[in-house]
Amino acid sequence: MDDKIAQFSSVTGASTKEARRYLTKYKRLDQALDAYYNDPSAGARHTASTSKLNALFDKYKDPDGDDITVNGTIQMCEDLGVDPEDVVLLAVAYELKSPAMGQWTRKGWTEGWKALGVDTIPAMKTTLETLRRQLATDTDYFRRVYNYTFEFSRPPGQRSLGMFSVPCTTATRNSLRNCVGLDMAQGFWAILIPHGLQGGALAHVSSAQDGDGDERMGAAGEGGEEGWKEEYTQWWFEFLEKSGLKGVSKDVWQMFLEFVRTIDSKFEKYDPEAAWPSTIDDFVEFARNKLAGNA
Repeated sequence: MDDKIAQFSSVTGASTKEARRYLTKYKRLDQALDAYYNDPSAGARHTASTSKLNALFDKYKDPDGDDITVNGTIQMCEDLGVDPEDVVLLAVAYELKSPAMGQWTRKGWTEGWKALGVDTIPAMKTTLETLRRQLATDTDYFRRVYNYTFEFSRPPGQRSLGMFSVPCTTATRNSLRNCVGLDMAQGFWAILIPHGLQGGALAHVSSAQDGDGDERMGAAGEGGEEGWKEEYTQWWFEFLEKSGLKGVSKDVWQMFLEFVRTIDSKFEKYDPEAAWPSTIDDFVEFARNKLAGNA
């Protein structure tokens, strides 16, 4: 117990008395830490140190610039014990207001971690697991991270997302600002959609329900209605590649999230007269043909 108390206090900055109280109640260190950080009053008890956060930022900062960039991000990920392609880093990017992939500003870094109430690597590791669970289970949080991903992933000075500027095929100059490269969009969908499906953040809801005030349906809705299946994400990628599109508009990105949450598994209740992007209209026809064995 003494070792656990010491670890709890080291991570959270809590007193020995408070650490003992949480560990006595929750027994396991990970569960006690999770309960502490989910306690609304925890932030009031422990204020993250700006000086500690600045010291960590300086450790990872590009020596020739003002921000943490790719090399520093890789080192940070190694210290946190997380893969650079882990979906949880999208939640971290949202919390720390990352301006671009692999880039972190001092202001976003310090304000973001302080809002989360952590200032050490051990505490950050615990917070990452909390964010991972929240991203998997909380529909509203998933939506906020999902929408932010589109915005932060476009490098400064480029009008589309990706290592190179990839324009949408028929887009105008103005609409290019709201377009992301197809490969990059698929990469983010490939990690976000399965995470939300498995945790329940993308649990199926009836298309007749309001998307914001919906009732969770789980894998099946009213009357046993099933929704989006994991294999359909690959169908979506197959369709996009066959379509010849080279970019994904902001409208398609945002509406696809609601489409995944509301479409039935047989694509029977899709309303082509609703305000869906034409790309999703075409995908529904593609998916129906796949289900009928014609594709």
